[in-house]
Amino acid sequence: MATRPPGTDPTALGRRKSVLKIVAALAVVLAAQALLALCLVSAQQLLVPRNMPFGVTGPPSPVVAEVASRAGLDLTSYPNESAVMDAADRGELYGAYLGGDASDALIVVPAKSFFAQTELEPAFLAAARKLDRPVTVREVAPLAATDPVGAVTSLLLLPLLIGGYLAAVLVFKAAHGVAAAPWRAVILIGYALVGAVLTDLIAGLGIGAYSSSHFWPLLPCFWLITSAVALAAAAVQALAGRLGTLLVAVLFIVVGGPPAGGLGTYLLPVYWRNIGVLLPPQSAVTLVNHVLYFDGKNISTPLVVLFLYVVAGTAVIAWFGRIRPAGSAAGADGPEPQSPPDTARNTPRRRRAMTGMLVALGICAVMQSLFATTYMSAGHAPKASDLPFGAVGSSPVLAAAEQNISLKVTRYPSEAAAKSAMDQARVYGALVSANGTNTLIVVPSMSDLAPLDLAVRFEEAARSTGQKLQVQQYAPLPLAAKDPFGLVQALMLVPLLIGGYMSSTLLMAATGRAAGRWRAAQLAGFAVVSGLVIDLIVCYWLQGFPSTKFWITWPICSLIVAVVAFVAAILQKLLGPIGTLVTVVAMILLGNPSSGGASGVPYLPEFWRDLGPYLPPRNGYILLHHTIYFNGHGTGQALVNLLIYLGVAAVVLIALDLRRPEAKVPADATEAAAVSVPIGAVP
Repeated sequence: MATRPPGTDPTALGRRKSVLKIVAALAVVLAAQALLALCLVSAQQLLVPRNMPFGVTGPPSPVVAEVASRAGLDLTSYPNESAVMDAADRGELYGAYLGGDASDALIVVPAKSFFAQTELEPAFLAAARKLDRPVTVREVAPLAATDPVGAVTSLLLLPLLIGGYLAAVLVFKAAHGVAAAPWRAVILIGYALVGAVLTDLIAGLGIGAYSSSHFWPLLPCFWLITSAVALAAAAVQALAGRLGTLLVAVLFIVVGGPPAGGLGTYLLPVYWRNIGVLLPPQSAVTLVNHVLYFDGKNISTPLVVLFLYVVAGTAVIAWFGRIRPAGSAAGADGPEPQSPPDTARNTPRRRRAMTGMLVALGICAVMQSLFATTYMSAGHAPKASDLPFGAVGSSPVLAAAEQNISLKVTRYPSEAAAKSAMDQARVYGALVSANGTNTLIVVPSMSDLAPLDLAVRFEEAARSTGQKLQVQQYAPLPLAAKDPFGLVQALMLVPLLIGGYMSSTLLMAATGRAAGRWRAAQLAGFAVVSGLVIDLIVCYWLQGFPSTKFWITWPICSLIVAVVAFVAAILQKLLGPIGTLVTVVAMILLGNPSSGGASGVPYLPEFWRDLGPYLPPRNGYILLHHTIYFNGHGTGQALVNLLIYLGVAAVVLIALDLRRPEAKVPADATEAAAVSVPIGAVP
């Protein structure tokens, strides 16, 4: 009897091929997750002025020299006050200093960047006091009451970017991989208008994130932004096939999103700012910001960049769709079948294609609407509600401050007791009143907004009551030098969540099934490795948190990834590929906005505040943040909730895995990666 040569057993070869597919799929997830963590954190962890445009006029001022020696300002001299104010009105400056004979004036431009104002104003006032120089502060382009921290521009970018990208991807998929059909540009431009109208209606008229007077000026901007992303994505797909889908996700979302500059372009590291100039997101942010707050002045550059993407994308689509045969696009599945246009057999095929296209665009419209609704309603106007606060002694300052900020006050017998509560992450600050003095103690590691919010409200209260007030900072463990605002944990949560559901999604794509006998073990193993990689990147490479917390952070990162991965695998097993979409809605569209993030849970609206405890993102963030900066205090409930999720999901997943395997799920790994990575990649 003839024997097979060694290594040619079909069963063994099939098993080896399957293992290689699984390893390759998880390697893609790990690479995407690592790149996303690196881009998000490195771009936004250290927001400080870097070559920031700043105007000066009048006689040389020692105050300006003092601040410029420590802050990264790019000083431009103007001949008079009118010239400086004109430049500020056009959105060209982040601030200006007007020197005078007897006193000076500091001009701040909150609409350019709320964070820049919080850096510049205290620095100049401190320098003026030090040099005994009288100075007054004047605002140009103040932020709207519905946008107190300047978050609206960034939040508008989310649905516009995701909508344009998903439209290109889903239309590509519905058209069976033929990316450059002649009608593709028309369909995408048409959808871009629909998506723009939906975003404008929801964010503006629905949620009220900006005044109704901005509805019409912003609509063509939204249309242009969505069109630029969609057409550029379709063009890259025409050039590179399915690989183009993943390439666009990396360029426009993973790499292009973090340097968009929603918090202030000149707060970004210089290399990120220069990268962002080349990609649509930064131009989109500048365009929307200047239309919202600067009457559409100084928008030539972003318009040119976005129109170039529209024109280039349309040209490429036209080339492959009409000048070249549509099926010749690189990576397409061969030439599109050519049949007489009026044959009976061709009519049903066209009808099915059109139905698939409409369904795809309908899904895209729903996702874009959800992004416009959830993130905007949760974050456009953060306002403290029942902010946990300590009080020692009695002072009229506290009662006066409570007129302007909602506090949940707990009385403590001494300053030491109040600080003990801060050590345990129970309060965001405290007012210590004794012997006629008032000291406000704030905890910068608890929230990026609360210290400033409390200081402003209590200083106003002190002035209104004729009391003196000192402000001090206190933290059990100081924030890392490269994370002065405490943003890193909120940023690193995003790749952990995405890595979780992406690992399950790509395993489904690689194996053709939503579950298998070793699926739970594969996902658990990936979670361990994934948590380690993110921990290494953020802690040691980017120095985003103290290295003494490296080892305790690793299992927390792995736990978050495992919980999301197991939940995704269960939903995919029960619902098929639609389970991925349900996971995205639960974890990214509902869970991430309700996490509280760097601002803190008290700054969420009531609905989001109440929803958060039931979903993994809030629990994951609290466990991660409080473990790093508060020695694990206040993490008990979050840890229990995550372990319940993990335990129940593991049991259910193993039980489902042991059942007879379900029918194969047709999926393409590249497509799955491209769709699942960017859906939450823009913070």
